[in-house]
Amino acid sequence: MLLGCLPGLAAVAALVLCANGVDSTVTAAVAHRPRTARPATVHHRAVKPPVVPRTSWLGDAARPQPPPRYDDEVVAVFVHHTDSPNGYDCADVPRIIRGFYTGQTGARDWDDIGYNFLVDRCGTIYEGRAGGVDRPVTGAHTQGFNHRTVGIAAIGTFTAGVPVPREMTDAIAALAAWKLGLADIDPRTTVRLTSSNSGSRYAAGRAVTLPTLAGHKDGYMTSCPGAALSARLPEIRERAARLQGRTSTGTP
Repeated sequence: MLLGCLPGLAAVAALVLCANGVDSTVTAAVAHRPRTARPATVHHRAVKPPVVPRTSWLGDAARPQPPPRYDDEVVAVFVHHTDSPNGYDCADVPRIIRGFYTGQTGARDWDDIGYNFLVDRCGTIYEGRAGGVDRPVTGAHTQGFNHRTVGIAAIGTFTAGVPVPREMTDAIAALAAWKLGLADIDPRTTVRLTSSNSGSRYAAGRAVTLPTLAGHKDGYMTSCPGAALSARLPEIRERAARLQGRTSTGTP
């Protein structure tokens, strides 16, 4: 049975958060995975897009938390939606993200916001989880597959029939192209990942092949990131590949 996105517990009552399939990286017992051999020269780097730092939205809401955790590299991206209202003013996004953070670190008692990045409908990219946008920070966004992956959350609800702003999909593509390009990974290919938690779509220890640029539902029993945004993932993969300087589909 597919699970929808459960209501979040953020202090802002109007907001809800797609938090199914997220587990804490502080307590998760996950074996370190060895680095995959990569070419000495990276041929398909993409330009780093502008990223608004977390200080812009965190303000005085910061809570004590343990040091960030890191993986060796990023080999896949999971796309989410936050299951929150779509009609927001982009100027209010820092407040909205602060509400997500307050709900996750307060009532849910997580160590930090789960997503590595968040993207608003105007195409602005925000730093989410602490640790440095240039580094492979271990997130808490896709239960069983938080290691060696990046979680990008589209702010809004993108179920069937809901328009997905082009500015948003372009920003997701640019962010994915940059993060995957650091390891010379084609966003249109697949990756072999091992589930760390039986609460995911796959039993702990099972190695599975997933899209390199995947939706949350590829790793967990959920409808996230919504049918409308899921339908845009092929387009996002192609755009990300072009931003890496790749041409025909499947060309390394």
